[in-house]
Amino acid sequence: MTGIYIHIPFCKSKCPYCDFYSFTPEEKQKDSYLKAVLFCLEKYSTEITDEVDTVYFGGGTPSFFTGERIKKVISYIRNNYRLNNPEITVECNPSSVDEKLVSLLSQAGVSRISMGMQSAVTKERQSLGRASGKEKIEECIRLFKKHGIDNISLDLMLGVPLQTRESLTESLDFLVSSGIKHISAYMLKIEEETPFYSLQHSLSLPDEDEVCDMYLQTVDFLKSKGFLQYEISNFSEKGYESRHNLKYWRCEEYLGIGPSAHSFLHGKRFYFPRNFDFFLKNPTPIPDGEGGSEEEYIMLALRLSEGLQNKKYKERFNKDIDKSIFEKARYFENKGLLTVNEDSIALNEKGFLLSNSIISQLID
Repeated sequence: MTGIYIHIPFCKSKCPYCDFYSFTPEEKQKDSYLKAVLFCLEKYSTEITDEVDTVYFGGGTPSFFTGERIKKVISYIRNNYRLNNPEITVECNPSSVDEKLVSLLSQAGVSRISMGMQSAVTKERQSLGRASGKEKIEECIRLFKKHGIDNISLDLMLGVPLQTRESLTESLDFLVSSGIKHISAYMLKIEEETPFYSLQHSLSLPDEDEVCDMYLQTVDFLKSKGFLQYEISNFSEKGYESRHNLKYWRCEEYLGIGPSAHSFLHGKRFYFPRNFDFFLKNPTPIPDGEGGSEEEYIMLALRLSEGLQNKKYKERFNKDIDKSIFEKARYFENKGLLTVNEDSIALNEKGFLLSNSIISQLID
């Protein structure tokens, strides 16, 4: 089946660490963008004949786009695409969530919410430019559950300014006690052209070893509380994995709409430039070559806890995984970084910390 990603490039304010494409819009720009998104959906409705089982609104801040506009987009997809028990996810900033928004999302059939908590510790959230405290997050969770949306994910950032292993425990305790189903735990990466990039030498950041310890602490803690790690940065109760994001890691097809959105459709990759006006005037994507190669498939599969499985690889490429990859994997197994058997290679939590290096050596 196919997934649909809708990028909402709007934020009330820009977080100092964020390099996703977004800006603060005027209301008329929101209306213009809605028209452009619906135009693109109309264009691709004749090209996508497969059933659609995931729809994901990412950003930016989709909740800042308003519930009415999101509802219109979902309604159009329902009327023009073949939906099959869809997982419909909307990313939300707690500060832009109120009962009206939640009610509209529920009416539209939204089944999953992803909220950016980043930290439950006030001083850490403030250092990241996040306005809402954990009390507001608790209020949002209650609202979503009240309106029948209980599949909720919260983001946690590791290695943020002022964070320690003790303060991380406070955030982890909050996550588990909040009754959510999914947690995405990402290490802070300071990107160029963000305020954090120019400030990085003055930020009170934990060092690399401390961040690695925080990652392992997170994995162990969440595992003890029943959250299964199914991808490098993602944990869930059983059955609550992000179906949409699994499409990316399993090299399945999806359509991405909006400036900076990427797609993998009919074996081809393409994307829209990071330019709002370009998307409004000429929403034509730029080709980005073939997709789903053997190397790409291996690289993405090794991000998952299930790992690279020969059976699935053979079903896709009509041949077995090259023996040399298994031979090289034995070296890393002896280092305690992954597990190898006759049919699969899977990194463990320590291997995930070195995943880029390990994967590049396996497929070299």
